[in-house]
Amino acid sequence: MAQDNKYEIHPIPMGERNMGYWDMFANWFGANANNGTWFIGGIIAACGLWGGFSALVLASVVSYLFLSLIGYEGYQTGLSTTTLSRATFGIRGSIIPSIINLVMFMGWTAVNTFIAATSLSYIFNTFFGWPIFGKPGGTFGLVIGILIMSILHILSVIAGQRSIRVIERVGIILVIIFVIWEAIAVFKDVSLSQLSHWVVPKKDQMPFGAAIDSLAAFNLAWVTSGADFTRFTNKKKVSTSAPFWGALLGAVSFASIGLCTTISIAITSGVYDPNNSDPSTVANKLGLGIIAMIVIVLTSMTANAVNLQAAGSALTNMNHKITLKHSLLIVTIVAMALTFIPLLSGSFLSAFTAFLDYIGMFLGPIISIMLVDYFLLNDRDYNLSSFGDPKGEFWYSHGVNWFAFGLWVLGVLLYLALKNVSIIKNTIGATFIVMGIIAILYYMIGRISERRGN
Repeated sequence: MAQDNKYEIHPIPMGERNMGYWDMFANWFGANANNGTWFIGGIIAACGLWGGFSALVLASVVSYLFLSLIGYEGYQTGLSTTTLSRATFGIRGSIIPSIINLVMFMGWTAVNTFIAATSLSYIFNTFFGWPIFGKPGGTFGLVIGILIMSILHILSVIAGQRSIRVIERVGIILVIIFVIWEAIAVFKDVSLSQLSHWVVPKKDQMPFGAAIDSLAAFNLAWVTSGADFTRFTNKKKVSTSAPFWGALLGAVSFASIGLCTTISIAITSGVYDPNNSDPSTVANKLGLGIIAMIVIVLTSMTANAVNLQAAGSALTNMNHKITLKHSLLIVTIVAMALTFIPLLSGSFLSAFTAFLDYIGMFLGPIISIMLVDYFLLNDRDYNLSSFGDPKGEFWYSHGVNWFAFGLWVLGVLLYLALKNVSIIKNTIGATFIVMGIIAILYYMIGRISERRGN
């Protein structure tokens, strides 16, 4: 045989694709209508209401245009995003984007699980009198909550794709109701005028560009899992439009309510503390009770259904002998272990913001390179047989495209160099600037190489 199947791929045939527009929309709306999105809304409250909202819309629209493009690639090829990265980074080299995706989505699972477990600690307090997390003795309830959430994730994985769809469809309805409920609760206490005129304490102010970078990192995380889901669609519109609108509306609606509730509590209490912007704390201070906590737990499951699927796909690309179901079980268990990191670091907010820095630094250049390669250098036409062929065009040098890796490293270094430059930090942020620079360099050098090859 020409191949030993070590690098074999499994594109989804058109006849086996069954995700419709509503399924795809619900998938991406549910992915963003979650606790982490609410929390990021509380963080960007440090830009004020309109500064935070403007950064949210700008970063989300740009990021989800990239999601649509990656979604189109998944539809055209039937391959996951990490498998598609073989075309740019090499068959062996794709293990690096896969590792980044694997760690990132297990990290997002841990973030949502931690917030959901915090909500469970409030529920335990109501029923059993256990201390709430953050109070003396409250860690016990949080740990039990983490274990319960992890068990629920494992059960949903074992039940398969059908159960995940049910979770998404039920979850999206509950989330919409919850957002409306939260909005009503907020505007009972404060007016839009009060929210608009609230001034961020000087020591807590966040530059606009820094907010763009945090939001870009948050949103770009979904871009690298786009094809993992659109490979199950058989219509172009479903692969491009549904992810864009689902993710955008989910992000804007839930981050906005996090933004407004955090400012409203700052106004009524006289203290702005981003550490208190997690949904459980806010819902408790608004007096929404146990039902709100239950909904927060369910929204965590809708988001983590997407996170775990993306992490499992990355692990499968790294080792095709592991089935997707086994990959999902593995990443769920590892994510459970990662959920305990904020307890060791002492601050959930510091762990969360450090995590966002990691995402923004690594993902932007990878996405730029992949999109330029597919849409501009290869005119939306990949030879699928090359993805698993160690003698094909995607083998490059011993399975690695060192040119792409060099530009990726350059992108990381540029991000580190530019993120704290005053004019950038105060305006557009470093993420999208770096993505543009890397895209131009990859295209120019790629065209030069083509001409020399001809």
